[in-house]
Parts: sequence; structure tokens; C-alpha cells
Amino acid sequence: MLKAIIIDDELYAREELNNLLLESAEVDVIAQCNNAIEGLKAINSLKPDVVFLDIHMPQISGLDLLAMLDPENMPLVVFVTAYDEYAVKAFEDNAFDYLLKPIETHRLHKTLNRLKNHIEKQQQPLSYLPITANYLELIPCSGFNRIILLEPEKIEIAMSDHIGVHLLAGEEKFTASLSLKILEEKTELIRCHRQFLVNPLCIREIKLLENGAAKIITRSDLHAPVSRRHLKLIKDRFGLL
Repeated sequence: MLKAIIIDDELYAREELNNLLLESAEVDVIAQCNNAIEGLKAINSLKPDVVFLDIHMPQISGLDLLAMLDPENMPLVVFVTAYDEYAVKAFEDNAFDYLLKPIETHRLHKTLNRLKNHIEKQQQPLSYLPITANYLELIPCSGFNRIILLEPEKIEIAMSDHIGVHLLAGEEKFTASLSLKILEEKTELIRCHRQFLVNPLCIREIKLLENGAAKIITRSDLHAPVSRRHLKLIKDRFGLL
């Protein structure tokens, strides 16, 4: 049975699709999310086989959400949309499939058969690179009953701990909804430590330590450790001996 997540900001649309999938007896809906941020967290934690994703959502669209996913662990994505032009674009750009609202039962069964055959043949997920951005223009951060969209250039340090990924911008601190790996790949932040990224344009000083490691101090006097493994890479980037 396929494990699926439904992401749609319309409650009625989510419930309707959920009921159709239950009736099919081929899909286990493991989560329903009403926005892209909730959906991103659910995808990263639950690892679904397929995501039924609405394209037109407030603040962060379905296309934007795809850009935030790790291409190496990309689930199959079926776009669900009321807009024909979006559906055509999604199909042309190698999305696995699309469904038009209101969803017709026979069309859904066709999609489910395609999904099942694809997984049974153990093929690799289709590449979504044509519709995902190489770089993120905004980074979604969690706030109290709100979503904060932060420009990457404002970040001085990104760090991870057992709670999550934190972004430091001067005296402000934000909790990101993305992994350090995605931030490293899709922003200008560079790795200085297994748990730290730093904005190279914000580095004020690199303080060398006796153990062969180092410490970065930013223009706002924020500190980030530099492991011995990454120190050479940072020196090479700035042409340091």
C-alpha cells in the first residue's frame, strides 16, 4: 500500500481527496497538511511514497515547496490543481502526474495505477530539477502562529541542534523549516562545521586555534566553530595560506 501525504490549504479539497483514496484501498494517507510549511515537515519526517500537492497556496506555493525538498530523497509528487495552465506546466516539467479539481474517480485510479507500476518496477523517482530553483530567494521560518520569510543574505550563521535548525541574523534568531544540507546547496552559506554554516560575506575574522581548528567571528560578533576538516576549504575559498 502506498503511503501518501495530502497538502492543500482547502479543507474540503483535502477531505474529498482523502475519502477517494480511502475508497481505493490502495493508499494509506499518513498526514494531511494545510500549508507548505506543515507539508515540508511531514515529508521530511514521515518519508511518504507520494505527495498529493496543491499548486496554488498562500505565501508558499506547491512549486516553491518542491524547491525546498532534497532531490536525493524526493517523493513522487502528484499535483492537484483547479488551474489548467498549472497542470500543463507541471506535466511538461516532469512532475509524476497531475489531477484537476474536482477530481474524477477514474482519473485518480489511472494515477494510482501509474504510481503502483512505477514503484513495483523499482524505478528511480523522476527528476524535478526543471521546476525547482537552484537557489532559494526566501527561507521559510516558523513563528508563533505565523510563517516568516527571511532573505538568505541577512543570515550570518545557520546552526543545528536537537531542536532544529536556527538562523542567526544579527541580534535576531529564527527557526528554519529546512535542513542545513538544503541551505548549503541552495544559498550562499558555506559549511564550516558539521553543525554550522556561515555567510562568507559576513565573516569579520577567522581566529586560528592551537588544536588546528578555528573560530569564525561575524560582523555582528557572532561566533561559529570551524572544524579542521573544513578549515582548509575555507582558506582555499579566500586564497589564504
